[in-house]
Amino acid sequence: MDELNLMLMGVAAGGGALGALATWLLLRGRVRAAFRQGREEALAQAGQRQERLESELRRELALRAQAEERAAQAARLAEQLRGALEDNARLRERAAALTMQLEQERRQTEEKLQLLAEAREQLTAQFRNLAQEILEDKSRRFTEQNRNNLEGLLSPLREQIREFEKRVQEVYDKESRDRLSLFHEIARLKELNQRISEDAINLTRALKGDNKVQGSWGEMILERLLEKSGLVRGREYDVQVSFSDAQGRRQQPDVIIRLPEDRHVIIDSKVSLTAYERYCTAEDEAERMAALREHCASLRNHCRGLAAKSYQHLGIRTLDFVLLFVPIEPAYSEAVRHDPELFGYALERNIVIVTPSTLLATLRTIHNIWRFEHQNRHALEIAEKAGRLYDKFVGFVADLDEVGRRLAAAQRAHEDAFRKLSHGRGNLVKTAEDIKALGARAAKSLPAELVEEAAEERPLLQAAEES
Repeated sequence: MDELNLMLMGVAAGGGALGALATWLLLRGRVRAAFRQGREEALAQAGQRQERLESELRRELALRAQAEERAAQAARLAEQLRGALEDNARLRERAAALTMQLEQERRQTEEKLQLLAEAREQLTAQFRNLAQEILEDKSRRFTEQNRNNLEGLLSPLREQIREFEKRVQEVYDKESRDRLSLFHEIARLKELNQRISEDAINLTRALKGDNKVQGSWGEMILERLLEKSGLVRGREYDVQVSFSDAQGRRQQPDVIIRLPEDRHVIIDSKVSLTAYERYCTAEDEAERMAALREHCASLRNHCRGLAAKSYQHLGIRTLDFVLLFVPIEPAYSEAVRHDPELFGYALERNIVIVTPSTLLATLRTIHNIWRFEHQNRHALEIAEKAGRLYDKFVGFVADLDEVGRRLAAAQRAHEDAFRKLSHGRGNLVKTAEDIKALGARAAKSLPAELVEEAAEERPLLQAAEES
């Protein structure tokens, strides 16, 4: 429609020949453009058909390769199938042979079992008869043999049973008494446990409510540590000694520890339990922290109060510091954890805070110092006593030597007297025996050895005189 309009416009515009020329030129351009477009579309379609053909060719080649591979695989499978069929045939033949062999063995086994069953029945019958005969024979023999001995066997057994019953009864009676005693002991322990629980509750209430009771409890713990340390009361330490300071005020430290060279260490016990008990039992964190701050403040107040007493100026040679004893170790640990400056705060005021563990170590050290001091103090006395002991030992050795010499002289005198008694002409033993032989009345006799020795002495003397 557009081309026709253009042609009409050309004819109208230029006339007949000129319009025809313009129309021809326009149509030729249109035809060429259409030809080029058609050729390009044909080329594009031909390219697409070529690509499709190439794709189909590749697919055909792949299918042909797969078919060839499947054919080869089928050939292999057929070969394997033939081998499997041959194996199956051989196995069937083997199974048939084994089945026949198994059936034959089963029949033989059944025959053997039948024979065994028959033999067992025969043996059972024979054994039953034999056992019956043996039992009857043994019964007769047992009855005949034990009829006379049964009473003799049963009598000791009867006595043993009676003794056993007696012992069982005694054991039962003893166990009954023990159970009764144990019952009373358990009741007593229960009562004691209840009383201890009540005492513990009362002690807890007293410690929480009465500062004086708290102080007495701390002093008791302190004195127990002193006893465990090895120090002796009245010698290495004193308790509750009263002093007067420069202003005339009465001061009474809890404990004064003596040191060598007339030096002293003062220990004062302080118990801060009220706030610490609230800290341990509080359920709210804010309440716990408030109680802990109050506990730390209480310890600081104890330090200030102890420093104000000026125990260093009581007229005794004390050290430059005073030991403040806190008997509850966890209470001090929690205070130091919350207030790390607490120890330094006390030390600035010449106060050293100690707990049971640190105080016991300190007291042990003081005990060792005193032990070394006693050793050094008595070293000269020990040396003097050792010298006197040595001198005494030398004198004892000399006296013992003199005793030996005198014992030897006494032995010689004894031998001389004994020779005079039983040896020589007219010795006393022989003379006394002659008198007895003449008719002297005597209630006793001399030892036979002594008489024989005196009798042997006379022939020797006579032989010596004749020669």
